[in-house]
Amino acid sequence: MQAILLLVVSNVFMTFAWYGHLKFKSSPLFKVIIISWLIAFAEYCFQVPANRIGSYQFSTAQLKTIQEVITLVVFCGFSIFYLREDLKWNYIVGFGMMILAVFFVFKKW
Repeated sequence: MQAILLLVVSNVFMTFAWYGHLKFKSSPLFKVIIISWLIAFAEYCFQVPANRIGSYQFSTAQLKTIQEVITLVVFCGFSIFYLREDLKWNYIVGFGMMILAVFFVFKKW
């Protein structure tokens, strides 16, 4: 559970580093890059321990799959609440198909 919580925090930082600047399109690109790198540093401070801790419980494929699902959930919330974009039905279907991949990764065959 600790690894998953760290991944959630990491992904919040990552999402802001990658997409937060889109709300400030008039800001100079060099400034956006520097601020994004600073946010990304905070993201790494959570991501690296999450992967280390998670590797004792999950395979790397499982850990990456967990991270991607968390990324999609965080990104959806970010798009709706921060960027004020609509979450269209086809996005939900596409994300749902990606989440379906979790079944195949975690299924004991």
